[in-house]
Amino acid sequence: MAGETNLDVLLRGMRPVLEDGEYVFCTLPHPASPDLNALAPVGLFHEDEGLTLILRRERADAAGLAYPGTFRWVTLSVHSSLEAVGFIAAVSTRLAAHGIGVNPVAAYYHDHLFIPSARAMDAMALLEAFGR
Repeated sequence: MAGETNLDVLLRGMRPVLEDGEYVFCTLPHPASPDLNALAPVGLFHEDEGLTLILRRERADAAGLAYPGTFRWVTLSVHSSLEAVGFIAAVSTRLAAHGIGVNPVAAYYHDHLFIPSARAMDAMALLEAFGR
């Protein structure tokens, strides 16, 4: 099933959901072979500098992994196409206008935002306003 590409439909129908818990971004040098089952990352990405992991804060703490800050995970529930144009740009521009940083992650069905924990509720209010 193809995702939505119409920007107006995406913005009106994004239905942001604030997931439970706090998340962190950690990095491990190459060659890293972490026990991914124990860490249970919600995301990982191979970069030239190392392996980036996105995982729950308590899992990083238990593994002794360092991280620069904590984030809340917001899922934009609309099924967005991987070829949609301007959706994340519009969302991040709105958040940036209010001094809120965002780390977006595109997945097959939905876009996900990692918002600094201290600003998560502010971000949710702004995102929910798109639908009104």
